[in-house]
Amino acid sequence: MKKHKPSVPASLPREEAQQLVNLFNAGRYADVELRARLLVDLYPTAPFAWKILGTVLLVQGKDGLKALQKTVALLPTDPEAHSNLGNMYKALGRFEEAAASHQQAIQLKPDHALAHYNLGIVLRDLGRPADAVVSFRQAIKLKPDFTDAYFNLGIALTDLDRFEEAAASYRQALALQPKFLGAHCNLGIVLKDMGRYDEAVAAFQRLLELKPDDAAAHNNLGNLLKDLGRLDEAAAHCREALKLKPDYNEATSNLLFALNYVAGQQPDVLLNEAKAYGERVARGVQPYTSWPNTRDAARPLRVGLVSGDLNQHPVGFFMEGVLKALSAQDGARAAGRLSLHAYATQARRDALTERLQACCDSWCVAAGLSDQALAERIRADGIDILVDLSGHTAYNRLPMFALKPAPVQVSWLGYFATTGVAAIDYLLADPWTVPHAHEAHFTEQIWRLPETRMCFTPPDADVPVAPLPALNQGHITFGCFNNITKLNDEVVALWARVLKAVEGSRLMLKAKQLDEASVKQGLLSRFEAQGIDPQRLTLAGRSPRAEYLAAYGEVDIGLDPFPFTGGTTSAESLWMGVPVLTLDGDRLVSRQGVGLMMNASLADWVARDADDYVAKAVAHAADVPALAALRAGLRQQVLASPVFDGERFARHLESALRGMWLKWCENKV
Repeated sequence: MKKHKPSVPASLPREEAQQLVNLFNAGRYADVELRARLLVDLYPTAPFAWKILGTVLLVQGKDGLKALQKTVALLPTDPEAHSNLGNMYKALGRFEEAAASHQQAIQLKPDHALAHYNLGIVLRDLGRPADAVVSFRQAIKLKPDFTDAYFNLGIALTDLDRFEEAAASYRQALALQPKFLGAHCNLGIVLKDMGRYDEAVAAFQRLLELKPDDAAAHNNLGNLLKDLGRLDEAAAHCREALKLKPDYNEATSNLLFALNYVAGQQPDVLLNEAKAYGERVARGVQPYTSWPNTRDAARPLRVGLVSGDLNQHPVGFFMEGVLKALSAQDGARAAGRLSLHAYATQARRDALTERLQACCDSWCVAAGLSDQALAERIRADGIDILVDLSGHTAYNRLPMFALKPAPVQVSWLGYFATTGVAAIDYLLADPWTVPHAHEAHFTEQIWRLPETRMCFTPPDADVPVAPLPALNQGHITFGCFNNITKLNDEVVALWARVLKAVEGSRLMLKAKQLDEASVKQGLLSRFEAQGIDPQRLTLAGRSPRAEYLAAYGEVDIGLDPFPFTGGTTSAESLWMGVPVLTLDGDRLVSRQGVGLMMNASLADWVARDADDYVAKAVAHAADVPALAALRAGLRQQVLASPVFDGERFARHLESALRGMWLKWCENKV
């Protein structure tokens, strides 16, 4: 955010004012603050004394609200005074007031490019990226060489999924300032989002050429390489980021996330990595140890949901049906048993966001709030149970959970391993995904729902189940629509065994990464190295959701990867009538398929080991009539199962939350 430098007014002795300006320009902020505090006592109605005091407090990250409010009172027609007051409100997390102040500055001076720019920053914090785009474009119109405006315009456009425009905006920023590291970084991120992976890698490599010790560049390149399945390189870049910046929480989260994809990882190793993260985020913070919440076991509960994925995202897909059930007219919310309060940790919104928000009693856009400010907001909202829906995925706020703003804290749904954060009391699981023998893999206490830990919302796209393709094709088509990061060498080798064992069979793979020619060719080569003719593979890239679901019409049998098994893709596959063959595993992430298949009454689709996986693939492929019959009734079968029954799941979830609350009221945790 850009801040104004004070100008010399006539209301103070000129030598006093000029001295302050000189000290300010020299960066001697402590001296300016000391002198300005004396001046406001000597000249209590002198606008400049208040203005420079407020400005220097703002620059130092201190609370200068009273000084800037006094400045505006003394200079009500000064646009800079209103703009700086807006900057102060933003620093305090009071975004609505910040926007109003910048709008007042613009009203006083319509060609105030900096005020338009700062308004755009605040509008994005408010979750209004479309309005932010208008403000940034106006700032650029007034100041065509406004590099930072092009940069932040790119961010707002990314929030709106307008990736081509965002990339163009970042490139314009780089044309004005070729060594703008942030623009190189964000260009790489948006190119990744567009599926242009080779260009994205080049953008990050260019950034590292400019600044080899840029921790953020290593972190982002590591995250990109993870998406490409280059897991060893991904981990190396994340570790390099941490070497350069040991307290880089995002890099640790990315490393932990990437390690879930690696075959052969020992649960104890992953636990220790997560514990180290938890110890670091807890270091130096003062968590709350008491709360004003009334210890009444029967009173209505205020449940907080913290996530950056309350939109068209797997978390959003799983949450919608559950939240609707909890907020239905005859449901828990209407009966006064609980209320839902969302804290959205990124600004992106879409139609699903609107539907999710309609299920909540309050909605806070938390993207612009610091951990401390967000924790204070949660306490002020009286949240009893705070639910983390991210774990170590993007936009997580795990460091904020270390502050313990709510008396009971739970991790659920968005992640598939321990967070390592000691202040998170529970992790919601089920009997299938976390057997009792696996409880030692977590820093959280395991609280099991009776059937399934996740319940999928039936897709709103009207896509019917297609007839079994093998009936017309004369051969079995296996398929997997998981992202290719999950297709490690062990997966490729096992699937090659399946293809060899089922004569004439084919394999269809569909993932966003397969829009990139180099990625597609690399995957074909890996199967060819296992003796599989590339002609037996069909590779497809991303598509709109209805087309994506319809593509299951080309698949007879789904193959689940490992150790990172499918969640969303498996639920969608079942909905489209395609059973999924999954491999039993030794940790939550590798048992998601087990949980889904068992809850869908498909126990014979769970393999004990690799040999059993091949044997089951052969047996199922050999009985085409049975496959056709299963396909014809599978949607109704899973719709009536715990996998899709939102109302049933909501009752179990509410009961679990009430049980946790009862334990806290009894002071047993």
